[in-house]
Amino acid sequence: MKIVYASSPPLNRHLRWLALGLMVCAACLAGARADEPGQQGASSVSPAPEALEVDRSRFTEKSFDWFDSQRQRPVPVKLYLPASEATVGSVPLVVYSHGIGGSRDGYSYLGRYLAAHGFASLHAQHVGSDRQLWLGNPFALTARLGAAAQDSEALHRVQDLRYALDKLLATQEGSLFDTRRIAAAGHSYGANTAMLIAGAQLELPGRKLSLRDPRISAAILISAPPFYGMGSPDKILSHIDIPTLHITATEDVIQIPGYVSGLQDRMDIFKAMGRERAAPKVLAVFKGGSHSIFTDRRGTGGLTLNPKVKIATRQLALAFLKEIPVVNHQAMEAWPLRNADLVATFEKQGP
Repeated sequence: MKIVYASSPPLNRHLRWLALGLMVCAACLAGARADEPGQQGASSVSPAPEALEVDRSRFTEKSFDWFDSQRQRPVPVKLYLPASEATVGSVPLVVYSHGIGGSRDGYSYLGRYLAAHGFASLHAQHVGSDRQLWLGNPFALTARLGAAAQDSEALHRVQDLRYALDKLLATQEGSLFDTRRIAAAGHSYGANTAMLIAGAQLELPGRKLSLRDPRISAAILISAPPFYGMGSPDKILSHIDIPTLHITATEDVIQIPGYVSGLQDRMDIFKAMGRERAAPKVLAVFKGGSHSIFTDRRGTGGLTLNPKVKIATRQLALAFLKEIPVVNHQAMEAWPLRNADLVATFEKQGP
């Protein structure tokens, strides 16, 4: 294992990376509702290991069917909350974006774990690129993916997160959250969404487009694909000034005929992220795995490896979040040693 330490206008034709990205991710997920337990074929299912279970007395979960009247768009969400008593302004918050074809019910292994350890996790569902893609005539799947690949969906996904955050902070529970400690997170297509709300800048003719929400103070990027056709990652990501956590695997490959996006793409994103600002960043690369091992699917990437990677992923996410804004390196530095048999590379840069 290698360990390194070092101190909104319409997007029109300019986000054509999205269409390819959606098709790549869809091909990888192979038509399954990839982030939901119990939805995949029996051949890929293993019983939920006890180690992945979270004591339900330590968290609560609530679903809300919100509707953004300004955009005429539903924004379903699921909120995982710590069950312990909390004082006003004391609960850090993660806003989570799912991958292609997912839903608010996905990545529950992460949301429940964070809530059981004092961090609220708000999982938004993006109705233009959610699990409804898998419903209906299978021969029309390509057409549905094409509709989901419209440039406007990239913008809508960021607006979904912003709307969900606004709505949550206005609820009865809103006073509990520490607005200085709000992180964006996402997997695959959701990682693209998280990068956009965290400040990724896209160069359009004569101007730069930024969808950054200044309330976002950190980002967790799992299996992040590049912004296809939009130039080098350095131009898009080097100015970001918030801490980021990058999680991937050596076999984190998304593939369609004629195109492959693998580990090197995730590495390039990590190298470019925050380079101009020397922003703190962490990279963890698991041995083996798959692109969808980070979803709630229990078999992909290996029946034995899958739960181990999930456990290690949520532990790392928690250690990362605990470092912000207070510098507390103990948990982060202990993580790669505790998971040496799983990790190919661990790299930490910045303060």
